[in-house]
Amino acid sequence: MARGLNKVMIIGNVGREPELRYTPNGTPVVNFSVAVGRQWTTPDGERHHATEWFNVVAWRELAEICARLLSKGKRVYIEGSLQTRSWEDSQGQRQYRIELVADQMILLDRPATNDTDEEDEDETDTYSPAEGETV
Repeated sequence: MARGLNKVMIIGNVGREPELRYTPNGTPVVNFSVAVGRQWTTPDGERHHATEWFNVVAWRELAEICARLLSKGKRVYIEGSLQTRSWEDSQGQRQYRIELVADQMILLDRPATNDTDEEDEDETDTYSPAEGETV
């Protein structure tokens, strides 16, 4: 079977505060949403605006970095892949959710210029998992 490609890159604003949790074996995982706006003009000159919402999940070190540095409204670049998760709800109905599983994050807002943020400045660049690490 030929190899495929599942790569997503978005730039937008964090839509809700990141929620950091830990799996039963202690692995950090964070969930948050990102709003990505777009606009276009129809042939008759009418302007339109739309917002697409992405559910983002990050694991391990990246989860902890996202939980510490991101907050609602911050501008962010996220790179990763799409994954569909399914579960059965309390009524026995199958539910589906498409998530962007992040493997890189770049904080696009400038860090605040006070002494407490200087040590976090290096962590705002990017995070990539170690070779062979799955997220």
